[in-house]
Amino acid sequence: MKHLKVLVLLMAMTAVIGGCSKSQPANPGSDETAAPAAAETSQPAAQVEEAPASADAQTGDLKPLALVLPRPMFVGTPENLAGIENLEKPLGKPRPPFMAPEGTVNLALNKPVTSSESEPITGDLTMVVDGDKEATDGSVIELGPFKQWVQVDLGAKSDIYAVVVWHYHKTPRVYFDVVVQTSDDPDFVTDVKTVFNNDIDNSLGLGIGQDRHYVETAEGRLMDAKGVQGRYVRLYSQANNQNDYSHYIEVEVYGKPVQ
Repeated sequence: MKHLKVLVLLMAMTAVIGGCSKSQPANPGSDETAAPAAAETSQPAAQVEEAPASADAQTGDLKPLALVLPRPMFVGTPENLAGIENLEKPLGKPRPPFMAPEGTVNLALNKPVTSSESEPITGDLTMVVDGDKEATDGSVIELGPFKQWVQVDLGAKSDIYAVVVWHYHKTPRVYFDVVVQTSDDPDFVTDVKTVFNNDIDNSLGLGIGQDRHYVETAEGRLMDAKGVQGRYVRLYSQANNQNDYSHYIEVEVYGKPVQ
């Protein structure tokens, strides 16, 4: 009997020890620990994408350029322009807004104007920057044949974002060898930068241009100056598809003086 009691006691102790062996930490692969591990690794810091910059940050707080356009004088697609090389197709709709830094203004308004012809055939040089863009006989200056230019003195070195020119938009015309340049030198000998050039055969001697010929309209021709700096803006031209003369109704130069 004594031996029987000892045997029963030993079996009871074995059962207790076996039960205690199951109290060890759970298997790392069990559901008990899987959730915290997934929470820590579901989006590693190295893979977190930054929020996109705001529209103002991406564009440098650009605003649509406020252009006041004259009355259109003709409508439809011109039909008398056959044979003109490198002629771009009409857009067929209004030009998209041009975006420029806030505070951009027309620096050319009522500024001094000089020209390759000090006395135009018709009109006065001040008319080039007087704000009148209408295609009336009293709003346009006419320069003689061959290479001609007009030049606007902005009064100070400026960041230039766009140049807009109206040659003559009463009838559909294409002006040839249109070149626009800027410089800090009034004689355009040094520090000359080209904004636009559609002289396809270098007849002006300023280099062969990559820009296209275009048809004059009431929208004028807007040329992206890309923030180039300069005090003087010079615009060349040489005849048009209807006659041998150069004409200018208005020139606008949009920018801000360099601080």
